[in-house]
Amino acid sequence: MTAETIEGDGKTAPLPFLTSQKPLAEAYDTALLDLDGVVYRGAEAVPHAAEALRDAQNLGMRRAYVTNNASRTPETVAEHLNELGVPAAPSEVVTSAQAAARMAHACVGDGGRVLVIGGDGLMAAVRELNMKPVASADDLPDIVVQGYSPDLGWKDLAEATYAVRRGLPWIATNTDTTVPTSRGIAPGNGTLVAAVQAASGKIPQVAGKPELPLHRESILRSGATRPLIVGDRLDTDIEGAVRGDTDSLLVFTGVTTARDLLAAPADRRPSYIAEDLRGLLTSHVAPTRDGVNFVSARWTAAVVSEQVVLHGHGDKMDALRVMCAAVWEYGGKVDVEDALAQLA
Repeated sequence: MTAETIEGDGKTAPLPFLTSQKPLAEAYDTALLDLDGVVYRGAEAVPHAAEALRDAQNLGMRRAYVTNNASRTPETVAEHLNELGVPAAPSEVVTSAQAAARMAHACVGDGGRVLVIGGDGLMAAVRELNMKPVASADDLPDIVVQGYSPDLGWKDLAEATYAVRRGLPWIATNTDTTVPTSRGIAPGNGTLVAAVQAASGKIPQVAGKPELPLHRESILRSGATRPLIVGDRLDTDIEGAVRGDTDSLLVFTGVTTARDLLAAPADRRPSYIAEDLRGLLTSHVAPTRDGVNFVSARWTAAVVSEQVVLHGHGDKMDALRVMCAAVWEYGGKVDVEDALAQLA
């Protein structure tokens, strides 16, 4: 087998991760939770998610479910979560549609005419802010807002293109290139936005993660004063947290793997890591340095001859913390295969 290597950014970084002597649910007032891969996977709740969120609430932590998916209304999302046994109210759901609508309102104000290219969630968000949705570029829109819907077709993309080419402002709820479905991975809003971009030669403003408008919308609607972003993706959840100067928890119930985290550049590194949402209920201790080694609980790691040398036993998250500390501090190509095999 060819040894896996991780290549850093060549920069020496400070010790990674943060220490919280209190459970995160006590140290932060609100969890800003991604949904798919964190709270549920398709039609099923992630194991331990519902119980962990209830226990976190008992420790004083509020929650906001923050999603890039603009197709569904908050009421529909909350209903789905409750069906899965996950506690949720519509007021706790924040979508990229709501963030995009607020951006549009800042441009056109009450009564503004919005060409809505998207589903029910985007339509409801536009109406919530007293703007008027229209369906055609010939309906004299003031702005174009585009979000994902499985029912979008060529005619919808054509209407968006006609309006954008006329010079109207254009906002995309998000640019995720894929969306998970019950049958697998399918084209997401970013793919549809790319079609309009190719046809119009224009580039939209973007509301969703990792851009900051959805982060600001989440803070506004949740009233968070010390928020914690919780996600499973480095390129949206964690990068958005770094951009928003907000602490974050990465969970490994979705797309990110240990190898992905080891290879993460500085702008995609979380404050804390946990196997799942039970990480909200525990304290977290950052690695410390002992000579050439990084130490966390019963684990030590160091880079020797461009290879991670890992020793110890116990919690795998502690092992991954010291591996990250060693790899990120080294900042060059590192063989991680043997160390990862110890965690398998």
